[in-house]
Amino acid sequence: MTPEAKARQIIDKKLIQSGWLIQDLRQINLSAGVGVAVREFPTSTGPVDYALFVDGRPVGVLEAKKTDSGENLTTVEEQSSRYAHSTLKYVGSDYQIRFAYEATDKLIRFTDYDDIKFRSRKIYSFHRPETLRYYLSQPDTIRNYMKQFPPLDETGFRKCQITAIKNLDRSLADNRPRALVQMATGAGKTFTYHSGIPYAQIRQNEKDSVFG
Repeated sequence: MTPEAKARQIIDKKLIQSGWLIQDLRQINLSAGVGVAVREFPTSTGPVDYALFVDGRPVGVLEAKKTDSGENLTTVEEQSSRYAHSTLKYVGSDYQIRFAYEATDKLIRFTDYDDIKFRSRKIYSFHRPETLRYYLSQPDTIRNYMKQFPPLDETGFRKCQITAIKNLDRSLADNRPRALVQMATGAGKTFTYHSGIPYAQIRQNEKDSVFG
């Protein structure tokens, strides 16, 4: 068995754990469940390792690689993008491939092409089909919502605390999910953390409480 074949065995298990049904093209039955992952699905630019269907419609692609691809998995994104923007054979209805995954048996990266500044990010597991269905039902993406936070209620906050929270908002809006809140001793870091930072998190998630 090749290293890539061994990796695919683990990837199959992870997909199944996340609620996906794994099928081969010769035994395809898209009505068998909410989410169906079809191996080696033909496209106009070659077969994609897995085509992902939710409620019978193609919504994503997945490229599987051997273990030693490791952190170089980001180099596979161009391949995933090519398949995502190709034409899937045997699909007669209109569709959009919005999601892409690159995976080894140890790492998974995910891209939502509807993000204003889309990029892949490491995730701990594949999304459930129901989660992708939920994303598709929303008027915008999680990261795009970060660019349109509602105004901060500044009642009870000091000026330095307001600045910290607004700078955190700006960091998230610029697609920088990691941020350090630095405040001087006695500036009210504890209050800001317990009152302001959770509030920023609530505002970030207010229209979408499902994360993967």
